[in-house]
Amino acid sequence: MWYYLSKIIISALIIVLVSEIAKRNSGFAALVASLPLTSLLAIIWLRIEGSQITQIAMLSQQIFWLVLPSLVLLVTLPLLLKYGMAFWLSLGLASAATVLCYFLMILLLRRFGVSI
Repeated sequence: MWYYLSKIIISALIIVLVSEIAKRNSGFAALVASLPLTSLLAIIWLRIEGSQITQIAMLSQQIFWLVLPSLVLLVTLPLLLKYGMAFWLSLGLASAATVLCYFLMILLLRRFGVSI
């Protein structure tokens, strides 16, 4: 129980830290947010829990491939906002475009024999 609680607290603290940094310095917050903290935490938690190195390597490789479609959100959202679209609509459309790109990436990877 304490182990899971500590995982939740550490992970939540990182999210709060980034949002607080963003209030003061968006560039530094972007740097911190761009770090693969979620991936690193997941990999560390897996290793602490005794997962095999091959499982961790597979996760790392799969994360790499799925980072690519996630970039669609980070390109689409600022473009929509720049052209005057409302925040929530922009966020919704950028999110939908990202989900579509995830779906397409998974189909493409499967076609080339990469399991996700």
